[in-house]
Amino acid sequence: MKDTIKPYGPLQAVKRHFFAMRNGIVADTLRRAGSPHRIIFGLNLPQIVETASMNGFDDSLAEALWNNTSTRESMLLAPMVRTLETFGIEDARRWLDIVFPIGSCEAIDVFCHRLLRHRPYAVELAEELAGSDKAIARYTALRLMFNLYAKHTDRAAAVATTVRAIPSSLTDVLAASLVEECELLNTL
Repeated sequence: MKDTIKPYGPLQAVKRHFFAMRNGIVADTLRRAGSPHRIIFGLNLPQIVETASMNGFDDSLAEALWNNTSTRESMLLAPMVRTLETFGIEDARRWLDIVFPIGSCEAIDVFCHRLLRHRPYAVELAEELAGSDKAIARYTALRLMFNLYAKHTDRAAAVATTVRAIPSSLTDVLAASLVEECELLNTL
């Protein structure tokens, strides 16, 4: 009987890489801190960035990773391997619909910083999210505007003011910080 070696698909190869780099101490710390993900390999952000550079841009891999909501590192890697130019506002809304129920602020932070802030619709999306009845959507609006406030100070302050009107432990401190940063920038 002839042995055949089955090659791994891109998602399986990434998961094997995660497994090889796993850090149990970090994973346990994240679990105790309340990470919403069921599977946590414990990789730090530089390791995930390194994994992204090894894979390059691959939209189908990015989609598969983002849809793998049970795994922390998958959701953090997805925005790093998604092609910027073809990521439209409907794609952004679809990805947000996937992450909101999970409530992973870490995934939202990476998504906003690595992908959304580079898109021409970023400010409009933040303004749209600021008025949401979901605290996680308002959190996303603030995190996105923190990446953009230097160029859009007045609009960032307006987003923060809108978010502050709906008290939430998830957004109160962040909204106040954004208002403060915008005020400071306006005095310079």
